[in-house]
Amino acid sequence: MTGQIYHVGLTVSDLDKSIAFYRDILGLQFIGEILMEGKETDALFQRENCRARVAYLNGSDELHMPPVELIQFLDMKIQNTKSDLFRTSISELCFYTKDIDKIYKHFLEHHVECLSAPQDFDFTENGFGKSKAFYFKDPDGIILEMMQPL
Repeated sequence: MTGQIYHVGLTVSDLDKSIAFYRDILGLQFIGEILMEGKETDALFQRENCRARVAYLNGSDELHMPPVELIQFLDMKIQNTKSDLFRTSISELCFYTKDIDKIYKHFLEHHVECLSAPQDFDFTENGFGKSKAFYFKDPDGIILEMMQPL
């Protein structure tokens, strides 16, 4: 019954700042933006008079690669909770790259908070191969991951 992932949504505090980060720092392509409002939006989000700016960005033109959906709720206070890998939630959103060391250096140059330098992993015995990865944070402190298959 369920098909592929259609998109991955992240609630952000400042859509323009987040678009700039995901587009200019991560290199995702800006697809477009919509304004959601009305009775359907109120029902979907379970809030009266709900208004939301929603932007879509993607790193691939391939259909099987879901875009990132950034949501900024307008006219309402958003609770900014610290991302925590050790709490039940979406722990991180992972992006692939062909040159993780270059990306890491690029992030440092743009003052992106990285939780570590790229780390080497070998899961060939489990059928997953080798990779390098590190965690970093977006402007709202949402934890993201960069991974390079080796």
